[in-house]
Amino acid sequence: MSFWETKGRIFDIQRYSIHDGEGIRTICFLKGCVLRCKWCCNPESQEYKIQEMMVAGKKKIIGQDVTVREVMEVVEKDRIYYRRSGGGLTLSGGESLCQPEFACGLLRAACETGINTAMESMGCAPYETIEKLLPYLDHYLLDIKHTNAKKHEAFTGRGNELMLENAKKIAASGQARLSIRVPVIPTFNDTPEEIRDIALFADGLPGVEDIYLLPYHRLGQDKYEGLGRTYELAEILPPAPEHMETLKQMVETSTGLRCHIGG
Repeated sequence: MSFWETKGRIFDIQRYSIHDGEGIRTICFLKGCVLRCKWCCNPESQEYKIQEMMVAGKKKIIGQDVTVREVMEVVEKDRIYYRRSGGGLTLSGGESLCQPEFACGLLRAACETGINTAMESMGCAPYETIEKLLPYLDHYLLDIKHTNAKKHEAFTGRGNELMLENAKKIAASGQARLSIRVPVIPTFNDTPEEIRDIALFADGLPGVEDIYLLPYHRLGQDKYEGLGRTYELAEILPPAPEHMETLKQMVETSTGLRCHIGG
């Protein structure tokens, strides 16, 4: 069977995005995740199974089984925009590495047809899994949420040891451009000391030049109610713009990294 017929499960395809990679991008959201981050804005991505979610008072089916070829038919529609803007295909989720064969097929199809590729991921899988995707990946957008394993586990359900080790291996491979992204979550990791620790770790990775601080928001809160779940951070307010700017300046004075707010 050709890799173009590899099947996977997605919950959305978003066209004309200017986030999650450079230029205008098409983002394919894969279903399934090994973490349970308390602030997750896509809770419908966490379970691999197809679900029902109440949206605006109506039941909506979340999850669709598709082939690599079917996704690429959507991606191809905007090739002219990728060429003009430097954009392309981005895989997101969930955690794309939970469907490694499908993710690899999508990246390979894009790569072999001349479309730029990016993947937003926590790196939470055996490195052997990641290694198979790297030849087809232009830009790895790797989330690093905390350097403290116990606090990471308390807020995400798992420790961070595997992710940090994989970050070192991905950087050492030199196969894909690596950027670090940090969701800035009050009560979890929004102190200058915690962000500095992450930034120093990122600065020690060969080839890493950019770090993105992503301010916490509550845009996905209604989805929890739609899934019959409780949103645990309902009382937490997004960080003030002034605080984000302070963190950005601290990163830039402590490291040689370019620091971006959002992205």
